[in-house]
Amino acid sequence: MIVITGATGQLGRHVITSLLTKVPAASLVVAVRNEEKAKDFAALGVQVRYADYNQPASWDTALQGADKVLLISSSEIGQRVKQHSAVIDAAKRAGVKLLAYTSVLHADTSVLGLADEHRQTEAAIQASGVPFVMLRNGWYTENYTASIPAALSLGALYGCAGDGRISSAARADYAEAAAVVLTSDHQAGKIYELAGDTAFTLSEFAAEISKQSGKTIPYVNLPEEVYKKALLDAGLPEFLAELLANSDTGASKSALFDDGQQLSKLIGRQLATWESVITAAMA
Repeated sequence: MIVITGATGQLGRHVITSLLTKVPAASLVVAVRNEEKAKDFAALGVQVRYADYNQPASWDTALQGADKVLLISSSEIGQRVKQHSAVIDAAKRAGVKLLAYTSVLHADTSVLGLADEHRQTEAAIQASGVPFVMLRNGWYTENYTASIPAALSLGALYGCAGDGRISSAARADYAEAAAVVLTSDHQAGKIYELAGDTAFTLSEFAAEISKQSGKTIPYVNLPEEVYKKALLDAGLPEFLAELLANSDTGASKSALFDDGQQLSKLIGRQLATWESVITAAMA
């Protein structure tokens, strides 16, 4: 039995979709806080169990009978270590044979502000004694394609990533990798650095937007604090503006770059180029 946490989130839904092509629905369990949001999974024969990152006792029931668990990192920055620990402790009590965790690219050395909670979670998993596999996911391409409408409206793409290269991939690709790992043997102890096959700078990204739209869309590089303020002025909440600005600065220091192509090797196919993703997003 495979249990997936955070299954109603954007990544989690892709993971379930991929797993359903590999294993029977009855062998899957989604552990969710809002069972109503998982009705579509239940209709397919997937087991739905209640679990809340902030209710540690709920995880003993959610993980009952689990052979493998995919711990999709919580979205509540600042609360992640405590929340993840609830799942890790329950996995240990349940005798889980493999705990997979969605971490961040090069978590052990990353300069990204959000990497610290991932490092702490990885350390907690390793200390638990539960057999583990780390899925260190790079950035989602969707993080950038979502900015295309604003760039077209403003006449420029703004950021603070400098000339840093970004090896992003689609959520569905990372989800497929998780599904492969969860349905393969001999995964315990492995650490995967997962990223796109091709990389881009934000200047190149803006140039491709210009090419596809027929408009001149330059990339405007700002100091981190100025970029953060611009995001706040655009209506983003403080934590998200801080995250995006810090991540851009991290990108300028190669925190979002990797050329090992472990993701495409793991899923057995070449990934879409970033140029083709822009084309699809603007179609």
